[in-house]
Amino acid sequence: MSDVAYIGPGGRGRRDRPLLRTALGEVLRRRRLRQRRTLADVARAARVSVPYLSEVERGRKEASSEVLAAVCDALRVDLSDVLAEVGLILDAHRAPVVRLHTTLAPPARRSGGDVVLLAA
Repeated sequence: MSDVAYIGPGGRGRRDRPLLRTALGEVLRRRRLRQRRTLADVARAARVSVPYLSEVERGRKEASSEVLAAVCDALRVDLSDVLAEVGLILDAHRAPVVRLHTTLAPPARRSGGDVVLLAA
């Protein structure tokens, strides 16, 4: 399995972006190690197997929302805090966004039958 994904057409030459499962595993492992807890301790508290939790931490398995909630409970952290930390990791690898317009013109007066097309 790969730790990075090539997103979009022409995967070669594109910037590497971490997979969600990889970033999530990094955060869970970092949180566990900060608490100086073992895989076995957290796995037991979360009611998952040690090998499975290890695979999640290494980004090899996609954990369900139920498993993530159980692991976060076992670590005594909010899932939202974990996801916010994951968001920071993913944001650091985000591709630049090209904006077509930086300002919006005031809306023009329209008659009753005009059709307006808005593009994002």
